[in-house]
Amino acid sequence: MSEIHEEHRDYNVPAAGTPRWVGLAVAILAAISLIALGIGWSAANRAKSVEQIAQTTLKQNIDQLNTRAAKADEVNEQLQSDLKVVTGKLQVTQEELIAARRQNKAASTEYSKKLTGLETSVKSELSTKASAEDVKNLSGDVTGVKNDLDATKGSLQMARSELGTLIARNHEEIDQLRRMGQRDYFEFTLTKKSSPQRVGSIQLQLRDTNAKKNKFTIIVLADDKTFEKKDRSVNEPIFFYTGGSRTALELTINRVTGNQATGYVSIPKAGAPQQANTNPGSGL
Repeated sequence: MSEIHEEHRDYNVPAAGTPRWVGLAVAILAAISLIALGIGWSAANRAKSVEQIAQTTLKQNIDQLNTRAAKADEVNEQLQSDLKVVTGKLQVTQEELIAARRQNKAASTEYSKKLTGLETSVKSELSTKASAEDVKNLSGDVTGVKNDLDATKGSLQMARSELGTLIARNHEEIDQLRRMGQRDYFEFTLTKKSSPQRVGSIQLQLRDTNAKKNKFTIIVLADDKTFEKKDRSVNEPIFFYTGGSRTALELTINRVTGNQATGYVSIPKAGAPQQANTNPGSGL
C-alpha cells in the first residue's frame, strides 16, 4: 500500500512555471524594434530633406551659371563691336598718316624751291638796278618774302606729333599755324576745379595740375559725353572725334601752374585738305 501511495504522489507533481526573464526579454526586444523603426523613419525623413535641399541648391547654381553665361555673351558682343570701331579708325588714320608725310615732304620741297627762286631773283634785280633807291625797294621786298619764308620754315621746324600734326608751344607759334589757314585755333586759360568752359564746339574743365612735373588732368565734354584725361603732359596733343566726323580735333596744353592751364583747341576748317590734322594718336 505504501508503495502504491508513493507512486501516486510522483504522478501528481505540478509542472514548473515559465521563467520571468523570458517575458522581460520579449519586452526589451519589442522596445528595441520600436526604437529601430523610429530611427529608420527619422533617417528616411532626413535623407528626403537633404535631397530636396541638394536639388534646390543645384537649381540655384545652374541659374547663376546661366546668368553669368548670358552676361559673358553680352560683354563679348560689346567687345567685338568696340573692336570693329577701333579697327575702322585705325584704317582711316593710317591713310591720314601717309597723306601727312607726303604733304610734309612736299612742303619742304616747295620751301627749297622758293628760297632758290628768291636768291636768283635778288641777284637778277641787283644786277639790273643801278640806283640806291631801287636797291632799297628791292631789299624791302626781299625782307618781306624772307619773313614769310622764315615763318614757313619756323612752322616746318615746329614739333610734330607722332602722326605729323604741328604742335604749337606758345602764342606766336599758334599765330603761325593760324596763318596757314587750314585750321581754326581757339586759345584758352582754365582755372582748376572751376565750372566747365566752352572752347569752340566743346567744353573743358581743369581737374588738377602738377607744375613740377608739367602734368595735368582735364575733363572734356563733347557730344553729350564726358571724358577724363589723367596725368597728361604739357605739349602732348590729345586727339578726339566729334559728331561722327572723320577729321580729328586737337587739344594741347602749353603751360600749367599751381591752379591754371593754358593751351588751345585746333579744329579743321570745312573744305580744308585732310592732312596731319586728322591724326589719331591720343584720341578719346
